[in-house]
Amino acid sequence: MRLPVVALSLLAATAAVSLTGCEKQTKAPFQAGVCLHVIEQKDGTLKFNPVAQNVPSLELCAAELEGMRLRFVRLGSPNREMTGAYQGKFIFLQKEGIYLGDTYEGARFMSLVRTGDGRLAVPGAMPAQ
Repeated sequence: MRLPVVALSLLAATAAVSLTGCEKQTKAPFQAGVCLHVIEQKDGTLKFNPVAQNVPSLELCAAELEGMRLRFVRLGSPNREMTGAYQGKFIFLQKEGIYLGDTYEGARFMSLVRTGDGRLAVPGAMPAQ
């Protein structure tokens, strides 16, 4: 009697795992030291444009992208968010701060937060007011 219940639960677990495997998982290109600006095309594909070469760290790439974002805003761009990529990681610049992700569609993790005056800081570095 237990065999059909175990078989049914195993089948349900296999179906759940296979459905998550069908989700689109766009990965960032891995180019050593190249900071990229990512643009989503109308057809849903991503275009990667180099912003800076020989960038030694992910944080410096995020700073390059933030500077680019601020220059666009000063020129009148209505877009306040930007996406970039660095050595296989996606960088998402949003109003709350900078998030990182392994895939374009997947989970995003907080890297830097915006302070009250708009600067970027490590989460928890600023004292609570």
